[in-house]
Amino acid sequence: MYFLKTQGTDKIPDYVQIRDDNFVLLAHFKTNHPENQIQKFGLTNYEQKIKQLIETSPFGILYKL
Repeated sequence: MYFLKTQGTDKIPDYVQIRDDNFVLLAHFKTNHPENQIQKFGLTNYEQKIKQLIETSPFGILYKL
């Protein structure tokens, strides 16, 4: 699975994309409150890593989970 953080604009917030090994989009959610979305998409095994990447990673860089 892969993680990508995309930068929003003044009116559009920042988002996170979670993609599988074939780069099919599995989850797409805002960065401000990811806990509910992580549970909704069944990504609780990756919750700590996703939260850490949201806080520390630059925009537009693809990370393998």
